Amino acid sequence: MKKLILLVVLLAVVAFISGVLAQPKPTEKPAPAPAPAAPEKTKLEKFSGVIEKVDEVAKTFEVKQKVKKEEKTLAFTTDDKTKVTKGKETLSFSGLKKGTRVSIEYKKDGDKNMAVEIKVAATKKK
Repeated sequence: MKKLILLVVLLAVVAFISGVLAQPKPTEKPAPAPAPAAPEKTKLEKFSGVIEKVDEVAKTFEVKQKVKKEEKTLAFTTDDKTKVTKGKETLSFSGLKKGTRVSIEYKKDGDKNMAVEIKVAATKKK
């Protein structure tokens, strides 16, 4: 019985001492927390051409670009953050019409092309 009490006391002392030794010393500074990862900037891509089709309800449009003999058509979606400008003037989505020359900055959003900024070319005066 005396051995059992001695063993319990010895274990309690060892646990107490190891807990004290594990504490950081007051002069030691705790390790700094890792910095949060910076949000990855989305790379914007550019495309320019002539509007082929506009869907007012879905707020989407298609632009066709002709380079040499090759034609390329891309579909774009818009949201409330999409900026539409013509020179210094800000336009709404309804300002986009078929046959209008535009330059678009967009980002890939899954399989969609999300237009961030649409610049409408000034019409030439005749």
